[in-house]
Amino acid sequence: MEGLDASQRDVSTLSDHEAQPEGEGDDRSWYVIHCYSGYENKVRHNLEQRIETMGMKDKIFDVVIPTQEEIDVKDGKRRVVERHVFPGYVLVNMVLTEESWYVVRNTPGVTGFVGMGNDPTPLRPEEVVQILKRMEAEAPHIKVTFKVGERVRIIDGPFNDFRGTVSEIDMERTKVRVMVNFFGRETPVELDFLQVEKS
Repeated sequence: MEGLDASQRDVSTLSDHEAQPEGEGDDRSWYVIHCYSGYENKVRHNLEQRIETMGMKDKIFDVVIPTQEEIDVKDGKRRVVERHVFPGYVLVNMVLTEESWYVVRNTPGVTGFVGMGNDPTPLRPEEVVQILKRMEAEAPHIKVTFKVGERVRIIDGPFNDFRGTVSEIDMERTKVRVMVNFFGRETPVELDFLQVEKS
């Protein structure tokens, strides 16, 4: 994945299509193709090459992998990673003909279309809008490695090196409340996700 630019491009192409009024006789739809999980980028690359070499630009318009940004907090470090919203699936905007079906279906890595037998089912417009919303979510989803009730070690701030038990996790504010044993009594301490790690 070429980082953020690719996903931004994906979002804009999906939303551009939504914004365009459908022309007369324009029966393009979004279809879902299935591939092996982890091969989504390879399938997109292969399909884009086939569209080019087989002159299918007038039938197959776009290939999109729905992704979402996620903040991974590990060892006190915050990394932004891109997660596939639907691992093993790629979206294709196309006019379905025998020829376009054949080009997509026989792309290396594609295991099939989502639908009944050889009859792909297009996504409904509201499904496309829903996928868009997930891709455009402004705040990246935060993934934390600790859970309520687990022991953690504080690695930053005035309570550095104290150990305690997670009593509450506030995903929206990226804060965690830890019960720390302080002079023989449990005291709640509110910390940022980056200030704790699993002990």
